Amino acid sequence: KWKGEALVVDKWLRAQSTSHLPDALSRVQALLTHEAFSVRNPNKVYALIGGFGYGNHVRFHAADGSGYAFMADRVIELDALNPQVASRMARTFDRWKKFDPARQAQARAALERIRDVHGLSKDVAEIVTKSLA
Repeated sequence: KWKGEALVVDKWLRAQSTSHLPDALSRVQALLTHEAFSVRNPNKVYALIGGFGYGNHVRFHAADGSGYAFMADRVIELDALNPQVASRMARTFDRWKKFDPARQAQARAALERIRDVHGLSKDVAEIVTKSLA
């Protein structure tokens, strides 16, 4: 009924990405291919991917590191399309040094994986390099 209303769709995507249910990450991954989502639309990216990284502290910071790996994959993907949006998503790792040692190691590994991408944009490289310093 509301699929033609961009703001309603964005709110729906954000609601899905901030869910604390155990399957939240798999739902977000599935929504990456949903007709309502486009990786080329910054508002959709902020709603779904940003909602997960910034608004879902439970699942983004999962003990198994899956949230960090997911975000690293998205930052790398987005960097090729829109470095400014990618750098904003990379900022989800800003506080990694305040995590427990296990999460720090997983976040660091995700950041290093982003940093090591050949041809990384200046925007993302700056965020990641500062974060790792």
